[in-house]
Amino acid sequence: MSENNVPKHVAIILDGNGRWAKKRFLPRNAGHAQGSKTVEQICEDAHDLGIKYLTVYAFSTENWKRPKDEVDALMKLLNKYLKNCIERSTKNNMRVRVIGDITPLADDIKEKIVKLEKVSKNNTGLNFQVALNYGGRDEIIRAIKKCASDCADGLIKPDDITEELFSERLDTSDIPDPDLLIRTSGEQRLSNFLLWQLAYTEFYFTDVLWPDFNKKELQKAIDYYASRDRRFGGV
Repeated sequence: MSENNVPKHVAIILDGNGRWAKKRFLPRNAGHAQGSKTVEQICEDAHDLGIKYLTVYAFSTENWKRPKDEVDALMKLLNKYLKNCIERSTKNNMRVRVIGDITPLADDIKEKIVKLEKVSKNNTGLNFQVALNYGGRDEIIRAIKKCASDCADGLIKPDDITEELFSERLDTSDIPDPDLLIRTSGEQRLSNFLLWQLAYTEFYFTDVLWPDFNKKELQKAIDYYASRDRRFGGV
């Protein structure tokens, strides 16, 4: 396949962990644990297939509404994942960044995020973004506040605000917009994910539950992307 037919940036809404566990008469947390292993493998698969940027929706601003025991288990799993990711990012030459508002997260998780981003900053392989306590509307509001603050401080004027200037104040300021969005488990909605960045992204929905997603399924999504005629509003 031509390099031009491989999306530079793929974003994935990881859906179906709970249903995967339920089908196997396991607790939901077992699905989340298996889902985290799938993330690790898909990072390697994405790099092998020529993808440069991979962004996954790990925990949304709305996920706090879930039962406390599930949220606590997710945070425990996240803590463990970040610890392992520090070592794995070095091994795989992978740069890892976290997008979202991390201020409500526990101190030990925030410390691991800072360390992970610092350790992997100069890696030149896959650019891996993890959306934690992320919401598209929240991100846009935070960017608006940055613009308003810059205007109040006299750094910019309201008329200076362009799409480019606004994009620079988003969490993804130096990351290209996704070419392809994948959502697993049969759901077909954005769920407040990358609302600004997905303006001209191709969408691919699959019934496969996230823990069952693999390189073959990723290739199917890429093949679908390659069949699309991307005109970006032109003829």
